[in-house]
Amino acid sequence: MKKDKLYLFTFLSIALIFLLGAIFISQFLIKASAKQLIKVQVESAKREANEIADFLSFQLDNKISKQESLERIQENLSNNATDTWFISVFNWSGNEVANPNKLKVGQPLNSNEKLLASLIGKNYSDEFYDILKSSKEIESEVIYISPVKNSDLIVAANVNIKNVRAQFSGLKSDFYLTFFIMGILITLLTFIVVRYLGSAYEKQLETKYASLTSEVINLSKLNADLISYKERVVEEPVEITSDDNTEQEKKRILTYIRNELVPIAISDIAYVYTENTITYVVCFDGKKSTTNMSLDDMYNNFDATLFFRANRQFIISIAAIDKIIKYGKSQLKILLQSKTSEEIIISKNKAAEFKQWLNM
Repeated sequence: MKKDKLYLFTFLSIALIFLLGAIFISQFLIKASAKQLIKVQVESAKREANEIADFLSFQLDNKISKQESLERIQENLSNNATDTWFISVFNWSGNEVANPNKLKVGQPLNSNEKLLASLIGKNYSDEFYDILKSSKEIESEVIYISPVKNSDLIVAANVNIKNVRAQFSGLKSDFYLTFFIMGILITLLTFIVVRYLGSAYEKQLETKYASLTSEVINLSKLNADLISYKERVVEEPVEITSDDNTEQEKKRILTYIRNELVPIAISDIAYVYTENTITYVVCFDGKKSTTNMSLDDMYNNFDATLFFRANRQFIISIAAIDKIIKYGKSQLKILLQSKTSEEIIISKNKAAEFKQWLNM
């Protein structure tokens, strides 16, 4: 149940993050695309207006009457659509003399000087975009004029504001639809990937947990064996046997503290270790002394059921072991209960022997 809630929160978080990002990014992309579209269409309208102005000038220069030229232009304009951008002709008095909509011929031309001024400069699309969005009460507007040489005629490029606004709306809808589909795909794919990676990671954790549980059980058993062995040693003292009944196992050894000879009972020894070729004997009370015997000689004098050769440096007493902890890969760390708080590492090869020793 917790996993399902986690996956649900992950899905909702991804969806929310994408939604917030899409809101800001889509506004930027919509505006940038609209401005680029305006720029392309305006340049196209300008070019067409200049071409028609040159054509009218050419006709007038070739002695074609003004009226006949306008009739030809009107005939051509009547065949053009006025959906978004269109061309019209007006005279100096401000009356339209040619327009795709014949009903407007003879009527005064309405023009917004602010709109015309916005087209001057390299970055005209920024201001022009804002003006087109705000001009809701005007149906169409002149965005460029090209005078006809040697006449009182002016060719105008017009924009149908209502249709341009509808064009912007369609562009916005396309972007929103694209982001919506993209958002669903990205969110679902990300959710699937997160769930897949999460499941793989959970399996690794479960495997690691199972391994750790097994190690804890083994260590618990090892520590239990240690306690059991200590109790058995206390309750059932080991009988000393000898082949010739003349030698008995040593109960104490001679050590040195500076120049003083100090006999120490073997039962009081917590551990023995060697350092810089010197053998040190450490008792449970923390007292330390030295001996001339090597570590091998010392081990031969000890009861193998009570002392264990942990490594090349240490011999430890069963009574001195406090805890057994897993260390590294298949190694063991022995914590002693002597006042020195020594920690002894048993290698992987020695660990199996140590476990067998505890089960003796």
